Amino acid sequence: MLVLDGVSRKFSDKTAVDQVSAEFAPGSFVGIIGRSGAGKSTLLRMINRLVDPTAGAIRFGDRDVTRLKGAELDAWRARCAMIFQQFNLIGRLDVLTNVLMGRLDHVSAPRALLRLWSDEDRAIALSALEMFGIADLAAKRADQLSGGQQQRVAIARALVQEPRIVLADEPIASLDPRNTRIVMDALLRINRHFGITVLCNLHSLDLARGYCDRLIGMSAGRVVFDGAPAALTDDVARDLYGLEAGEVMDAAHAAPAAHAGGASQPSAVPA
Repeated sequence: MLVLDGVSRKFSDKTAVDQVSAEFAPGSFVGIIGRSGAGKSTLLRMINRLVDPTAGAIRFGDRDVTRLKGAELDAWRARCAMIFQQFNLIGRLDVLTNVLMGRLDHVSAPRALLRLWSDEDRAIALSALEMFGIADLAAKRADQLSGGQQQRVAIARALVQEPRIVLADEPIASLDPRNTRIVMDALLRINRHFGITVLCNLHSLDLARGYCDRLIGMSAGRVVFDGAPAALTDDVARDLYGLEAGEVMDAAHAAPAAHAGGASQPSAVPA
């Protein structure tokens, strides 16, 4: 169980996240919604400890995440994988090597620097690529891929870390509707087939309603809604988004969760 207890973050005189408390059950798919500047990205980055809280605590099981340092912090980041809007791939390297970077916590530093990956690591990486329909791109440079393909590579890299939690920060913000559905289906697939908890910042309410078990609405750094997607009525959404409500309630980009239900689990990718 991931628990946030009164977590806050200030940047100079601005409060980005303000006393957020929440619990996330294992295997849940949670959408974090709200207008730009609501604190969604800062919240995810605090969970991964890319940003340190200025107050409050983050706990996972009996571990106080806010106190982790050194090797323990590195291990936490491996178990709590981040997926970014900008993909964060190494463009000059091939797709398979980019995915294998997710195995760095499982190999010694010298072997990683020399790219001396084991057959098992390669099998795990290729299986992850196959799961998302891009195994045939393994030898291509990452910077030669489309945006949707790059984001699927980033998800495969996160999966081979063997995470307990995946944090996706606006993973579909720069994608067209078709690739948006493909990427959201990929996230839902790892959630349903491996039981990985997914926390996903989303701009579209229709996508959030279609894919997530639970929605958390943020405004000015605070949680102002926490409940099932069905409880997020249009009136509540208008209160949450104000003038942006029409933009984020665009049904043209919606995709039902059933799209991701038919994939089979590859044996080489760790659960």
